[in-house]
Amino acid sequence: MEQTQIPGVPVPASRIGLGTWAMGGYQWGGADDDESVRTIHAALDENVNLIDTAPAYGFGHSEEVVGRAIAERGGRDRVVIATKVGLERRGDALYRNSTRRQILTEVDESLRRLRTDYIDLYFVHWPDPATALDETAQALSDLQAAGKIRAVGVSNYSVEEMQRFGLVTPIVSAQPPLNLFERQAEQDVLPYCRLNAITTLTYGALCRGLLSGSIDQDTRFTGDDLRQSDPKFQPPRFEQYLNAVRQLEHYARERYGKSLLSLAVRWVLDQPGVSVALWGPRHPEELAPVKEVLGWHLDDEALGVIDDIVAKSVHDPVGPEFMAPPQRAAL
Repeated sequence: MEQTQIPGVPVPASRIGLGTWAMGGYQWGGADDDESVRTIHAALDENVNLIDTAPAYGFGHSEEVVGRAIAERGGRDRVVIATKVGLERRGDALYRNSTRRQILTEVDESLRRLRTDYIDLYFVHWPDPATALDETAQALSDLQAAGKIRAVGVSNYSVEEMQRFGLVTPIVSAQPPLNLFERQAEQDVLPYCRLNAITTLTYGALCRGLLSGSIDQDTRFTGDDLRQSDPKFQPPRFEQYLNAVRQLEHYARERYGKSLLSLAVRWVLDQPGVSVALWGPRHPEELAPVKEVLGWHLDDEALGVIDDIVAKSVHDPVGPEFMAPPQRAAL
């Protein structure tokens, strides 16, 4: 397993991280907790020791599943737990809230659900324009001084927001979206993090399953599955992205003898400034491609072919903006 060192976290972290959003159940059509625990154990068997979760994932349920899995397995000191703060539940909706009061309440709830007395890496989930960045940053600094968290990170922050936050509390990690179809971070966040020695945990490596190789034109999303509102999964864009997927899958097989999933995750890992690629399997067998991702790299020719396929297939690209939770001021 390729590893990286996150400042403030003594345990080296795997460069492939386990994302557990879907394990929360909500917005993903439900989840089987026992299966989720088996998946976490299988990830640890593959030396994937960085587990990313958040209170927002199933309104705390993902954290509970992660806490259960690690408690049953043991070896908490060998696992890097990343979780988040700053989204307030109101009914079945989440709103940005990064006030000091919210943060101090949330951290204790996360510690309880995770069955631990410290969090390795604590991210502010989304910027909260209704709260001064200084207030948010100071609250995280105080949690670090109290030993409840080891390292401070921000997720979905702009470069300007990171710069302002960092004047109060040093940021050791950032978490932007990044995959073959969603590349904005290449233009701003990744270069900034690389220049300032900030580790990155990029999320969405498989673009909500589009790059897994398991979705085609006959796939249907039901219940509360968020992909029902994802513009990428609506016509006419859906067919454009599927056209790119088919070509990328063919290229992965012909050039490298690899699966599309392996190509997609390797692409993320090979981008300058990327420390960790998060991916969210829901079943143990979905971790089988981990070994396929390791031990090779995409060369310049391959990167050019991939860029060309995407550019020629996707005529109306769209990012992950639909996932952004509303601000409290919008209420």
